[in-house]
Amino acid sequence: MNVYQFDQERKRRDEERKQREREQRPSQPPAFNLPSAIVWLSAGLIAIHVVREFLIPAGWNNMMIYFLAFWPVKYTALASLQALDLASSLWAFVSYSFLHGGAMHLTFNLLWMAIFGSAVVRRFGLGRFLVFSALCSVGGAFAHLATHWGESAPMIGASAAISGHMAAAIRFVFELGGPLGVFRSSDRSAYFVQAQPLAECFRNQQVLVFVGVWFGLNLFFGLMSGGQTGSIAWQAHIGGFIAGLALFPVFDPVPQRRH
Repeated sequence: MNVYQFDQERKRRDEERKQREREQRPSQPPAFNLPSAIVWLSAGLIAIHVVREFLIPAGWNNMMIYFLAFWPVKYTALASLQALDLASSLWAFVSYSFLHGGAMHLTFNLLWMAIFGSAVVRRFGLGRFLVFSALCSVGGAFAHLATHWGESAPMIGASAAISGHMAAAIRFVFELGGPLGVFRSSDRSAYFVQAQPLAECFRNQQVLVFVGVWFGLNLFFGLMSGGQTGSIAWQAHIGGFIAGLALFPVFDPVPQRRH
C-alpha cells in the first residue's frame, strides 16, 4: 500500500469511527429540542407583545387592538362598516390570536404550545400545521361570536389555536410508541404512530387528565393575567378544541387505525 492509499484508508476509518460515535451518543429528549417552527412562532408572539407593551405609544397599541382583536360588536353592523373596518372583521378571525393581555397570559400559551404544538408540527409539517392552527383560531372565534353576539369587549389570545393543538395531539401522543406513551420511541417515529379512534381516545385516563388540566389552568391563569377583558373566553377555547378534533383526520398524514 503506497502513502496515498494509506492516507485514504486512515481517513475512511476515522469517518467510520466518528459515525459510530454519533450513533452511540444519547439522543436529546424531544421535550428539549423544540421544532424551529415553534421557536420562531414563539419569538414572533413575544416580539409582538414587547412592541405593544414597551415600544409604541398607547394610541398605536389601541389601534392594534381595534384592528386586530376580535370584536363581536362589529358583526352586528357589517353593512355600515367602512372598508378598513370590514376588512378587519375578516382577518380578525385569525389575527386576534397574535395578541395577548399580559405576560402571564402569553407565557402560559407558549408553554402549552411548546408541549402540544411541537408534537403536531412534527407530525403535520409546517404548512399543514399553520393552516390547521389558523382554522382552529377561526373555530374559536365563531364559538365566541355565537355566545357573545354584539358584545363590545374584544377577544385576544392564542388559546383557541392551542386548544386545537391539544385536540390533535391527544389523538396520538399517548399511543403505544408515541412521544408520551407508556412505551415510547425516542426518535421521530414516535410522532407518526397511528392515531387512536376518537371514541377510544376519550376512554383514555391520560387524555381526560390532560384535557381537565388544560381547561383548569386556562381559567386560573386567565383570571390572573390582568388581560384587557374581565372574562375568560371559554367558548373560544372549546371552539378551538372542537375544531381541532374535527380537522385532525383531514390534516393527518398518517393513515388512522380503525377497528
